Amino acid sequence: PPPPSAASPETPAPPRADQGARPSPGNLRARLTSFVGREADIAAIGADLADSRLVTLIGPGGSGKTRLAEQVAAVSAAADPVPYPDGTWLVELAPLDHPAAVPGAVLSALGRRVTSLSTAATEGARSLGGEADPTSLLVEHLEQRALLLVLDNCEHVVHAAATLAETLLAHCPGLTVLATSRERLGIPGETVRPVEPLPPAPAHRLFADRAAAARPGFRASEDPEAVAEICRRLDGLPLAIELAAARLRSLTPRQIADRLDDRFRLLTSGSRTVLPRQQTLRAVVDWSWDLLDERERTVVRRLSVFAGGCTLSAAEHVCADGPPGDRGSSEDGGAPETAEPPSAPDTHPDRLHPDDVLDLLCALVDKSILVADQPPALTGTGVRYRMLETIHDYARERAAEHPEDLEAAEARHTAQILRFASAAEPRLRSAEQLSWLPKVEADLDNIRAALHRSLRNGERDTVVSLVRAAGWFWWLRNYRDEGAHWVEAVLSMLPATVEERDADEELLFREFQLLDYFLLAEHYTQELLTDPYHQAVAKELVTAFREPGPAAARFPGMLWPFTGYLVEGSKGVAALMDLSIANCRRYAGPWELAVALLFRAHVRMDLPGGVSATKDSLPEISSLAESTGDRWLLSQLCGLRAEVALQEGHYDDARAECETALRYAQQLGAFTEMPLLLARIADIWFRRGDTEQADLLARQAIEDAERLGIRDALTIAVFVRAVAATEAGDIPWARELHTQSLKNASIGTPPAMFDVMMRVLDARITASEGPELLPEAIRKICAALRAGLEVGIPETLVGHTLLTAGYILHLAGHHQLAVQFADSAQRLRGELPASVPELRLDGTIRAYCAGAADGGMEAGTDRVTGDRADNGADNSADNSADNSAGYGPDSRTPLTAPEAVERLDALCDRLAIGSSRDAAPPAVEG
Repeated sequence: PPPPSAASPETPAPPRADQGARPSPGNLRARLTSFVGREADIAAIGADLADSRLVTLIGPGGSGKTRLAEQVAAVSAAADPVPYPDGTWLVELAPLDHPAAVPGAVLSALGRRVTSLSTAATEGARSLGGEADPTSLLVEHLEQRALLLVLDNCEHVVHAAATLAETLLAHCPGLTVLATSRERLGIPGETVRPVEPLPPAPAHRLFADRAAAARPGFRASEDPEAVAEICRRLDGLPLAIELAAARLRSLTPRQIADRLDDRFRLLTSGSRTVLPRQQTLRAVVDWSWDLLDERERTVVRRLSVFAGGCTLSAAEHVCADGPPGDRGSSEDGGAPETAEPPSAPDTHPDRLHPDDVLDLLCALVDKSILVADQPPALTGTGVRYRMLETIHDYARERAAEHPEDLEAAEARHTAQILRFASAAEPRLRSAEQLSWLPKVEADLDNIRAALHRSLRNGERDTVVSLVRAAGWFWWLRNYRDEGAHWVEAVLSMLPATVEERDADEELLFREFQLLDYFLLAEHYTQELLTDPYHQAVAKELVTAFREPGPAAARFPGMLWPFTGYLVEGSKGVAALMDLSIANCRRYAGPWELAVALLFRAHVRMDLPGGVSATKDSLPEISSLAESTGDRWLLSQLCGLRAEVALQEGHYDDARAECETALRYAQQLGAFTEMPLLLARIADIWFRRGDTEQADLLARQAIEDAERLGIRDALTIAVFVRAVAATEAGDIPWARELHTQSLKNASIGTPPAMFDVMMRVLDARITASEGPELLPEAIRKICAALRAGLEVGIPETLVGHTLLTAGYILHLAGHHQLAVQFADSAQRLRGELPASVPELRLDGTIRAYCAGAADGGMEAGTDRVTGDRADNGADNSADNSADNSAGYGPDSRTPLTAPEAVERLDALCDRLAIGSSRDAAPPAVEG
């Protein structure tokens, strides 16, 4: 027969005869409530029925199998043409208490009590059970008919239902059977269609519909968050959602959501007209539990110690009474390092062996107690087994009834998770990381459960080992706040004072202090920099780890040089990195040495001579990074190459390296790296002169950084937008963006040179905000240059600062001095080229002076009006400022950076004197 048509979101019952349609045979009852959702399921089941004569809907109790089957049957009965001329018939098997009653129940549903003339077919069927066998009566009735038979709730009589269905389908060619069960019938030709929990949107609609019936006038928009939480925590199970909605007569949605930890006492208000097992949530799950044998119940109880599901290998370790041997290497890292010796065969009938677990898991999947989640393609993670939250809560209650067995299962679970985390830790920094990262992500809830349990039991060694193994994962995948919480739990388990700690405890305490700072640095940098306590701790950490040894060459001890930021700033870190690298060369592996070299290169890039020093170290870093296969390390290497290429003016190469780094970060799911990389690409576009593209990418970086809470990336991206706005001449917007970036920088971890960059931009914006602010702009650029020389910024930034100072001097009418500053910037850059915006500034400065020299405009004259720019003041003062320190008006000798500071200081002094005489500085528009 052709498939029935799909239903609308709330499909009505089929039309009655008095509505103009021919009544269809059958016994489908009219429903008193609407049918919500499942449009795709109805269409898919209709297609299944067109291709197969036996379709079984399987799913856990309360998932809506019965209602869905009835709706499919109703849609078929209302179709035109009718696919089943002899009707659609529903057989309710739930009330039966004995398998032998199944054929009689079908006969009763069809309205057949006696037989008619026999045929050869019925004679063959009767030989199976005698002259009055109900099965033969059914065959006799159905052999010449075309109808749809719905066998509802087969699970407790599954063998009898399967036997009857197979017999009827073999002898009745016009018969189609749609069955519902918590497990498949398991006969040839069966199509199994799992009935999944409702997705969020239809689950919310169902709750709103039933809630409006329970409490007229209710709208889900009153508390959408609570409604969403109820539907999610009830696993999208329609029966559970309807029971929760019924509670709205006496509770609010938030009260219901807050009480779902005790869901079995809460959800007890079902319809009085349904079977007792459908009136409460506990009764629904009790029904499923009663269908399990004792070995299946044991596995369910032991599986309840898992959180978020498990792999087959993990289930074998936790659910079996005996050791699982060396299986499981493909899923969780191989056998334990201290494998247990093979034990003698155990003949105790109640004990579970590892080889039994797979069959029991499959049986529980078939009975809809477990869900088997297929892994994403090519991840290699294997199938994971999990319970719906409702069933998991029930299993925990059942497990608590066997305290000794529960305690043993929890101990095996903790040992298994520790074994898994320890196996994963080195692989997360290797070429295997793409397959291991999703494994750790999938078992993160299990790691949390093991940590909670071990912390509660005071098992310090286990907590330490788990936190050490998960530390890098927490940082890489942005679980940093959570990771810091567990690190602090470890610290709380150690003696509080140095005097109380032995040598091992002292080392452990310092390692975990380092890890805590590492995880939280980005969010609390300013607090760490200014708090005397943290500065004192930083000095203690430097003292503890600067002595050579293995602890300072492994994670997290290898991070110790960065505590130098809290002590001496970036200058202090550079010297400490040299000590760290020497120690890593002696005690560390390739990954640790590569990271140390990489960090030192990044530190050097912010110091004078950084480009040359970094280029010298790139070959070794590249060799080490490639030998590890770690994509995070390779991404960092690409970022370093991009920085070198950017400083050398190779913008296409720099962008290509950043885009490669971005791909590595995407592969790893290291989403916290991506906003910063986008901001760097935006900066590359700005430096090559495309302010529009720079602004577009910077906006995208800001969106990602705000969503992920990455303060440093947000700071850089807003800064790029600010310089792009300044270059485009949108000064008010540039000022607003500069203020935002300054605010973000105050709570982030930008390098020391970034403060200089912010000062330089502030000075340029100030100079563009009006002639009356030019004295302030000159003071600001002077302070920026002095600060840069004090912290030791790279030559390129010194050059940029001098060029910006020259541009401000040009706007102020000090053109000869402006050219000297531009010459100084050019000399300082050496072979490193200026960016396109810098070339524009340089060109503006030199073009004005060239125009004046050609007679087109007199130096010291307003470029708009042509008037003298002294505004009535004696212009000789400005000339004397340009000519001070021995440089005459024709001198083109470049200034050194300290000389430039002196010249700006002198000019600031003269401007202060001029200001006291209420004289405005000479100015031109630029």
